Amino acid sequence: MTTPTTPIIPPEDSLIVYPSDFPIKIMGPTHDAFAETIVGVVVQHDPTFHIDKLEVRPSAKGNYTGLTVTVKATSREQLDNLYSALSTHPMVKMVL
Repeated sequence: MTTPTTPIIPPEDSLIVYPSDFPIKIMGPTHDAFAETIVGVVVQHDPTFHIDKLEVRPSAKGNYTGLTVTVKATSREQLDNLYSALSTHPMVKMVL
């Protein structure tokens, strides 16, 4: 199965007005360096990201950690690249 290389929704039909604050939820197994590692990925795509825009929530049993990062979205390309980097990171199980 191949992955489509073109966006499903054309850029001109985007529902997001840029720039805007945009929350992204990331989940992965609980690990001491999970939040720090993910923040490192986020900063590569949003150099203005500040740690006060990070929320950390452990799962009920503590096996997983959920993060919400609120980035300054400046373009669809930026968000697509960030989602791609997060989705393919070995510590990440899910990105919403």
